[in-house]
Amino acid sequence: MEQNVFRSQLNRRSLFALGGAVAVTGALAACGGNTGRETATGGGTSGGGGGSKVTLNQWYHQYGETGTQQAVERYAAAYPKATVKVSWKPGDYDQSTAASLLTDAGPDVFEYGNGPTIDMIKGGQVLDLTDAFGDAKSDFNASVLKRVTYQDKIWAIPQVIDMQLLVYRKSMLEKAGVKPPETIDDLIAAAKKLTTSDVKGLFVGNDGGGGLLGGPMLWSAGLDYLTDDNQFGFDDPRAVTALGKLRELWQSKSILLGAPKDWFDASALTSGLTAMQFTGLWTFPDIKKGLGDDFGVMAWPKLDADGKDSVPVGAYGACVSAKSQHVDEAKAFAKWLWVDQTADQLDFATAYGFHIPSRTSLIPKAATLATGQAADAAKLATDVGHAQSPLLWTPKCNTAFGDMMSRIVKDGADPKAEIAKVKTVVDAELKRVLA
Repeated sequence: MEQNVFRSQLNRRSLFALGGAVAVTGALAACGGNTGRETATGGGTSGGGGGSKVTLNQWYHQYGETGTQQAVERYAAAYPKATVKVSWKPGDYDQSTAASLLTDAGPDVFEYGNGPTIDMIKGGQVLDLTDAFGDAKSDFNASVLKRVTYQDKIWAIPQVIDMQLLVYRKSMLEKAGVKPPETIDDLIAAAKKLTTSDVKGLFVGNDGGGGLLGGPMLWSAGLDYLTDDNQFGFDDPRAVTALGKLRELWQSKSILLGAPKDWFDASALTSGLTAMQFTGLWTFPDIKKGLGDDFGVMAWPKLDADGKDSVPVGAYGACVSAKSQHVDEAKAFAKWLWVDQTADQLDFATAYGFHIPSRTSLIPKAATLATGQAADAAKLATDVGHAQSPLLWTPKCNTAFGDMMSRIVKDGADPKAEIAKVKTVVDAELKRVLA
């Protein structure tokens, strides 16, 4: 998912960039990898409430979807126990926010892609929010909640969920006599059969999937970036096999390369350039407009009978700065907005774009997710959703992994040797962050 994990503005594309790693070393943060919304230009600041109440500063990156700024300002204004000043932050949100946490001029409450980084947590820059969840903890998407948990403490409250999944043209598959693939080998065979002189069978990004599918291929084999006890997770023959399958796809001549727009846009699918595409949930309105009901959705398939289906999921998380002068009030506001105010959570997830509420009990209440392909996608996010990368997967790990994927897919490098190179980097990073 090498959509440049260090791009200056977080959006839903970069949230899913190369496994969704979020980076901070000292003062600076790189962008998150798994969710969010489009970025726009401009900015703004708004106050809520009044009188002699405590004033809290709340920061958001600048969403590009119409109505989002007005929505969060409305939520803030309705809070009865403090005056909440919303800052809509254009520009390099990640780095400016991370740097601000080291000063007294930063926010009290702020959002961050996939929650705070491990360096923020270990540096004491954010507060433990475990108590904010109460009985609602089990209602949050389990994979996303795990991503913001460290040492049994929860460091952010997930706001809304975005996801990636495999979308296919029903009519093209039916015409070719192809069923939705159940394994990676099925997928490769289907892509070949669906390829014609005018159409490629599969689109997984203009780099052939090297930047997008490293994580899903590990998960397809039942592996992960790291083990549950935070050890290197894919020094395994099954990883060699799985990652080698992307090279096989590259050589098959059945994947689309050089599309006018990359994987995060559905135009390759809707214009008929490809029969199957791995893309984001946010493209559904465009797909529906272009294809009507002529599309189906599915998870990225398992490697074999011992593997697992998966869809990458991610979420912006509401965090509280440890440097806030009003930590109790800030924590209370974050809880009020992102745990207690379910109507606002549903509104934010569904009224200004195409997203999934982070609380599973709200999904049946979302009209946008009630039927058809959207309902299927929401179910996949709950059933087989997988956080893009572990919390301890740092930028150095991410860079080494991205370089590995490019060499394997495009250059035909030996996966086993490439995995060994990444392991050296990851082991050193784990030693650093766990010290």
